[in-house]
Amino acid sequence: MRDDAGAADPLITGAEIARIAGVTRAAVSNWRRRHKDFPTPAGGGSGAPLFSLADVREWLANQRKSHDVSDEVRLWQALRASFGDDMISGLSSVAAFLSTGNPSGLDDAAAPVVTSSTRNATPTDVVDGLVERFQDSARRSGSDQVSSARIARAVAYFAGPLADGATVFDPACGIGVLLMVVGDGGGVVVRGQEIDPAAARFAGLRAELSGRADAVIQAGDSLRADAWPSLRAELVVCEPPAAGPDWGRGELLLDARWELGTPSKAEGELAWLQHCYAHTAPGGRTVIATPASVAYRKAGRRIRAELVRRGILAQVIALPGGVASSHSVPVLLWILRRPRPDDAAPSHVRLVDLTGNEPDGPLEPTDDQVADVPLIDLLDDTVDLTPGQYIHRSTRDFRAEYRSLREEIEQQVHALGALLPALRERTGEGSPDTATVSLAELFRAGLVDTDAGAPRSRSPQLDTDYLRGFLQSASNLRRSTSSSGTHRVDARAARIPQMAVADQRRYGAAFRSLQEFEERVTSLAELGKRAAALAREGLTNGALVPPADDSGE
Repeated sequence: MRDDAGAADPLITGAEIARIAGVTRAAVSNWRRRHKDFPTPAGGGSGAPLFSLADVREWLANQRKSHDVSDEVRLWQALRASFGDDMISGLSSVAAFLSTGNPSGLDDAAAPVVTSSTRNATPTDVVDGLVERFQDSARRSGSDQVSSARIARAVAYFAGPLADGATVFDPACGIGVLLMVVGDGGGVVVRGQEIDPAAARFAGLRAELSGRADAVIQAGDSLRADAWPSLRAELVVCEPPAAGPDWGRGELLLDARWELGTPSKAEGELAWLQHCYAHTAPGGRTVIATPASVAYRKAGRRIRAELVRRGILAQVIALPGGVASSHSVPVLLWILRRPRPDDAAPSHVRLVDLTGNEPDGPLEPTDDQVADVPLIDLLDDTVDLTPGQYIHRSTRDFRAEYRSLREEIEQQVHALGALLPALRERTGEGSPDTATVSLAELFRAGLVDTDAGAPRSRSPQLDTDYLRGFLQSASNLRRSTSSSGTHRVDARAARIPQMAVADQRRYGAAFRSLQEFEERVTSLAELGKRAAALAREGLTNGALVPPADDSGE
């Protein structure tokens, strides 16, 4: 809920000042440095300051730099005052008003501005302008809630045109950014799914306003509850949500979509990749954006090998750092093709390295940015599909690659702190190793069965993570280790403490965090080895030099 002050005097960003004044962002930065009377920030942080709109307009008028505030700026500010951080609901309310004429979702300040905005622009242009601002605000806040304009541009470029009647599908469509850029043909059938109901609603309204009358966007979790199980599309596009260990692996171990192999907890992106491929029609294509580490992480090498071996992987394109909304780590585009029965088997995978380009630079690669690599050369022990590994050494940007690895390591280290549970010393509560029950008894009672070889609770009175955590206790590991030193869970010997289910869940949450922590540490170790190897190669071949001071740059 907004206060009266916020409604009367909204705060704006430097980018919005630039739009009001009709200048570049760089000009606004220069004004801040050169003019001591430039308004001081009234909010935000040091990296993204916010300024009073009234103060900015007064300063611009005094400096004779003022321009009339556009309807788009006034509408954006009215929405920010009304909806705060829930801007997707604000955008949906605008789109619904423009589509139906019903202003019920807007307050008295915003509705007239929407009407005014359509005097000089089409409803589609009004909404597209707001989406552009929303993408910019997501980039500045570090959010991965929406695909950036740069990733959308790259996906549209490498996806290419679609024939009339073709279906385009995005299983994690957000507010519909990718669907709008690749499904712009009048005869294209648009389908999508999005876990956030507000975003799904807005994506559907956007499609309707842009003339895609047959577009259907479903709300829901695509991996756990696929709304389109029988859909096969000529083009599937996707920028999956930020990967986490809870993408649904435990519930989906036997899912038919994992035809290339069941992804590990740490390989959520490869789950999304296979989900996209499962919805690709014969002869159709998938274009999916992932972090660069998906190309080389150890846990995913089997699935990468199957992509190559079966002739599914057509291209991997390394985009420049800075194309994503929330970070500067290079992003990969994977282009998959589902072969038709009579298609000839491919002999190579095309790898493209654009990491040396500017984020808004050309997408058409030059000859020295492309390598057509034979399949056999990719199928080694690591199955590293990083394009830079195969492009000529003289064109490899060691500095950019090394800096991106350092940034990814910093992100992983930051995530580790949140995963390691804050455990405390026991202060007299009941000990968990008093009364116990054997795993065999739990099986006989029908309270436990197996899931991919691991015990799983079948009762609401027994927490699965609690059960599996205590199976790894020192006493159970001793019982499960044979004289030869091999480990085997012995259902006759392993014992589990008897505990109230509420306490089980506390322990289960701690065990789950520890498991995720260990998986993240493993991933971090792989990143560390890669960064060290890259640094040594760059130092020894002259591409990198030690820092001249203590800055680390």
